[in-house]
Amino acid sequence: MRLEAVILAAGKSERLRPLTLTKPKPMLRVSGKTLLEWTLTQLEGMVKRVWIVVGYLKERVEIEGKYGFQIRIVEQKRQLGTAHALLQLDGLISGSFLVLPGDDHFSREDLQKLKGSGVLVQETERPRDFGIVEIQDGRLKRIQEKPEKPKSNLANTGCYLLDEEIFGIIRKLKKSPRGEYELPSAINRLAERQDLRVVKAKEWIPVTYPWDLLKLNQVLLEKMEKRIYGKVEKNAVIQGKVWLGKNSIIRAGSYIQGPVFIGDNCIIGPNSFLRPYTCLGDGCRVGNAVEIKNSLIGRNSFISHLSYVGDSVLGDGVNFGAGSITANLRHDEKNIRVRIKGKLIDTGLRKFGAVIADKAKLGIGTLIYPGRRIWPGVWTKPGEIVRKDLKQTRKK
Repeated sequence: MRLEAVILAAGKSERLRPLTLTKPKPMLRVSGKTLLEWTLTQLEGMVKRVWIVVGYLKERVEIEGKYGFQIRIVEQKRQLGTAHALLQLDGLISGSFLVLPGDDHFSREDLQKLKGSGVLVQETERPRDFGIVEIQDGRLKRIQEKPEKPKSNLANTGCYLLDEEIFGIIRKLKKSPRGEYELPSAINRLAERQDLRVVKAKEWIPVTYPWDLLKLNQVLLEKMEKRIYGKVEKNAVIQGKVWLGKNSIIRAGSYIQGPVFIGDNCIIGPNSFLRPYTCLGDGCRVGNAVEIKNSLIGRNSFISHLSYVGDSVLGDGVNFGAGSITANLRHDEKNIRVRIKGKLIDTGLRKFGAVIADKAKLGIGTLIYPGRRIWPGVWTKPGEIVRKDLKQTRKK
């Protein structure tokens, strides 16, 4: 008998701001689908019912397409942690069930490995950044959150196969020092009562920061099949795997070097250059002599002529004034750092451009320093140089 699954999709995801100021994290799009839809796709044929726990911006959680299982929505009215989110299913779910975060990517193969009860883990080169799993005889001993001295390199993916006993543990759980009821704490208690198998994953991609979206996009585009549903004019070049959506057109003189994803109702060119790992949402316009590489461009965004977008993440309805450029490399070629929640975070990348949220508008000739963020609806002046995160439109 197939399982039920719980997808935790209620959090605010502040480290992904400004993208998550206008939509919840599971609604961010990568390679033509939202993060939530990618998770639902992986569960196809494995489960009979999926419960989605929503909270932050719950009204913007939308599910496109049809699936071979029932989908039920449950609200976490107060975001008091992952354990509290799961507790919203107490009395609604029975037997064994999968628990997954709604914003990370898991392979179907790895999810199928979880049988009986267990915890999905993956080796990491940055154990201080994750909850780290300690194992004893192939079973979970405990999960330690972001330890200073990690005892293993096995990261907790946040994916579990559990049963109803977890609810009784959560009801007795105390808040963590962060003031939340955290699911790993409940899992540690459960491990004292049950043997929880530790299963190693091959493909888990956590989405914590904006640049993680680019990594996930690369992985998904590598697996994409070539499909041309739109029109390619004479003297336009298509090289490698390219997905061209319905009613989209690539005008003459353009060069598309796959893997590249172009959604429906897009116009590219003439004379544009789309380099590998570019992803354009539905309704985008890319003007004459524009170059885009390794970037996520949201729906209905316009990149006007003579502009350059490199290693960047753009939301929906973004407008690049002509001749606007995202810088993506420091002069000293050191890793790009981004200020997140008051701290400079090393992206681990030598090349990383801008993060521009929904409906931001760039005046002509805007220049953006590497790793800078622009908030939703913000406008820049013509010729403006964006040296710091831009959270409001500059006054005249």
